[in-house]
Amino acid sequence: MEGTTTDKHFTSDGKQPEEKTKPIHIFSEIGELKTVLLKRPGREIENLTPDIMERLLFDDIPHLPVLQKEHDQFADALRENGVEVLYLEQLTAEAIDAAGIKESFVEKMLDESDIQSETVYTALKNYLLSMDTLAMVETIMAGVKKTDVDVESKHLADIVDNNQYPFYMDPMPNLYFTRDPGAAMGNGLTINNMTYDARKRESLFLETSILHHPRFKDSGVKIWRDRNESTRIEGGDELILSDKAVAIGISQRTEPQAIEELARQLFEKNSSFEKVLAIKIPNVRAMMHLDTVFTMIDHNKFTIHPGILRLDGSIDTYTLQNDRETNELNITHETDLQKVLKEVLQVPELNLIQCGGGDVIAAPREQWSDGSNTLAIAPGVVVTYDRNYVSNKLMREQGVKVIEIESSELSRGRGGPRCMSMPLVRKDR
Repeated sequence: MEGTTTDKHFTSDGKQPEEKTKPIHIFSEIGELKTVLLKRPGREIENLTPDIMERLLFDDIPHLPVLQKEHDQFADALRENGVEVLYLEQLTAEAIDAAGIKESFVEKMLDESDIQSETVYTALKNYLLSMDTLAMVETIMAGVKKTDVDVESKHLADIVDNNQYPFYMDPMPNLYFTRDPGAAMGNGLTINNMTYDARKRESLFLETSILHHPRFKDSGVKIWRDRNESTRIEGGDELILSDKAVAIGISQRTEPQAIEELARQLFEKNSSFEKVLAIKIPNVRAMMHLDTVFTMIDHNKFTIHPGILRLDGSIDTYTLQNDRETNELNITHETDLQKVLKEVLQVPELNLIQCGGGDVIAAPREQWSDGSNTLAIAPGVVVTYDRNYVSNKLMREQGVKVIEIESSELSRGRGGPRCMSMPLVRKDR
């Protein structure tokens, strides 16, 4: 299977290697990227209006033709560097067909779409099931307008539309940020309960793909957390530092209880991970996830937005570790992030490259356009937005290869190259 890794296990005689492929294999933030999951922006973007864009977590309305052109350039840049690109909409449709679950998938999606009227529910179900599977998936992602479906009803509530809201099913314009609904971690993943209602349904596409697509089904993929957990966590806060440690942001979108629950699952289910670093960042939209202010780009290099640090350079960092003797969770508190990272990564020095060079104007301006949100596709090789020229220049001066992509419309969604990608397979560091 293209894009999977191969682990060699020797038989009892110690001579003949046994091959075992892994459809999810992420033990590094920077290892050479082999397979990635994207979502090409579609009609859901054109269903944004000024009245509803804030509700759907957008600050502006991107121009779809240019947005798609820029996203295609992003995908092409990955392919040109040997990365297999998968698309969420296609995986979901293939999984539904492979498992024969088209009707149950539609019912589950409708159940989570706050359809109050039984008549409308039935009309939407029939409307969606009349399509081929890929068209159905893309329509659900795009949203269903009231003008799309004929609803024949004798109920006053269905006949009289009091709120004038245009949709029966909301569009999901944030789907092109595939990083957040889940996060690959080791040979498993988290499938996330997301914070805002506008995004909660997104993880159903990922769950369907993982549970039912032939690529993943029966392959031993571990699910560390599923989307039915009551506590909130999002993939932009989940960083894989090494095969022994992960970092997770305590942020606007991820709460401490979820981090502790995930840490216990990783330790109890015998993953290779021994430490979880919980890093507290400001609870504001501009810094909604850890990866909007902090990403790993080489063995000892990170991008960082200086706005997350106190004036003395400190930041609250909590290390969660399992006590093997008592089987209890130990939590220690530090404020020296560099010290903690050097110990975890076992490197003598650390280079934290400040977004915008730490300049009082350039730093917040470029961070707003995700200057710190880089996607490492190999050690010291990153994909970034071209608009963040100050940060890109600084990375190049520190020996990092920077692959720039156009970003006039992509950046309007408030997410960068890391946000737009969910790595599934990387080589180890």
